[in-house]
Amino acid sequence: MNVKQGFYWRCVFFITGIIILSLGVALTIKAQVLGVGSWDVLHIGLQKNFGLTVGTWSIILGLIILAIDALLTKRLPKIGTYLDMFLTGIFIDIFLYMLPDLHHLFEQTLAFIVGIVLLGFGCGMYMVANLGIGPRDTLMLLLVHRLGWTVNRARTTIEVTVAIIGFLLGGPIGVGTVFMALGLGPVVQWALRLNEKLFFRASGTESAIL
Repeated sequence: MNVKQGFYWRCVFFITGIIILSLGVALTIKAQVLGVGSWDVLHIGLQKNFGLTVGTWSIILGLIILAIDALLTKRLPKIGTYLDMFLTGIFIDIFLYMLPDLHHLFEQTLAFIVGIVLLGFGCGMYMVANLGIGPRDTLMLLLVHRLGWTVNRARTTIEVTVAIIGFLLGGPIGVGTVFMALGLGPVVQWALRLNEKLFFRASGTESAIL
């Protein structure tokens, strides 16, 4: 398989993964009575206080993070990082508009579980494409490289900090927030292995992250 075909499949996995991930995020937000992911606690808190949409706040915070990273590292992120940021924010808003509001606990619980699976699967799928990481992971790596922290310490610190700020702004925290913090990692790891196999079958080449 030539380079163009390999790049084509990377783009397919990248965009499809972001769409699936965004649908998963939207489902967890529709089930927010159970709590949402740490960053979405902040996005929703900002929406309640300053207006705009959840997806718009996701993009704005992403731009701020990338600006800080560029100033400190003196280099610009990959184009895929920008695409990840804008497409994720846009698709989250599209799905939040399309999906109905959920009023019963059973519906919200089901939506949350499905959302977690889709979020993790989509994350693993776009990561396999290896076209650039999202702004939140860029921030995590910045702390790792600048402060010498472990990935786990950097990620935990960021998640706890944004969740607290979001909660103070009125964002929803619940058992789902804790579950996402502890349970999303294994789902992403499973999805990464599965998508590596799917990518190899589709493109005939191995992902650069293997």
